Amino acid sequence: MPSASAHGWLPHVPTTTFAHRTVTTADGARLAAYVREPSDPTSAATVVLSHGWTLAHESWDLVAERLPRSVRVVTYDQRGHGHSTFGRGRKRPKDESVRRLGSDLDAIIDRCVPDGSPLILGGHSMGGMSVMAYAGAHPRAFDGRVQRVLLTSTAISGLTGAGVRGEAAAMQLLARTPGRMGKLVTLKGQRTLYGANPDPLLLEASRALTAKTSLRAFGAFHGALMLHDETAAAATLAKVPVTVVVGTRDRLTSKRLGTALAKEIPGARLEVLDGIGHMTPYEVPDLLTGVLLGTA
Repeated sequence: MPSASAHGWLPHVPTTTFAHRTVTTADGARLAAYVREPSDPTSAATVVLSHGWTLAHESWDLVAERLPRSVRVVTYDQRGHGHSTFGRGRKRPKDESVRRLGSDLDAIIDRCVPDGSPLILGGHSMGGMSVMAYAGAHPRAFDGRVQRVLLTSTAISGLTGAGVRGEAAAMQLLARTPGRMGKLVTLKGQRTLYGANPDPLLLEASRALTAKTSLRAFGAFHGALMLHDETAAAATLAKVPVTVVVGTRDRLTSKRLGTALAKEIPGARLEVLDGIGHMTPYEVPDLLTGVLLGTA
């Protein structure tokens, strides 16, 4: 993997090319969206990128900066993450689900993407599940508008958590606990999410981003992920080119789950990356960019 420091890249430094927008959902959640308009807005496709659990839109920075100016790029903070709220603009979760995240993605597309713009969807981890939920609820979008889909480090069902006794009860408690994850997020713990020899700058970037996540979001979405099952959306996803990417060192959404996801979607292409972990937007941004553009 290219070194971040070798390229002079400073993690999560905002760029003026992305305009901030606030998208209000049907249940009153205020989602922070970031849009980079293309050089020719009249004919451009739009890449919409959905991030993972305990992260935020910045986790896609390395991919977003590699996408050409000929395409529109939309990133956003999922509800309860980053600068986005839960329903009714609140900081407290209520009955959160992956299906609701799929509805949020629909709201982002409706407000941030022109009607005639073809769609390219990318989702990492929980963001991939959001894309699957969107497909399940909006099959007509896959009859011509959606051009291709990237599902990286994610699963269509079958998540079981860490298997620690009392895990579910602890997460329910955290869902009611104010504050941020902060010092609970360590570099040592973050290293387990990566493959071999991760770049120290990338480790610190993702650690800092996760540390800003609220304890409530951490706890609330754990249960949502454990209940996630979008196998019914597989037939819709099969209408377009889908690439599933998984690393052999992924401890959260394992190679087994990635392989099962690809098998569930007829015609999906599976990319198994030796030695790569769960944080693929940080570890292999060039590959993910190529998949989104249809060149890899």
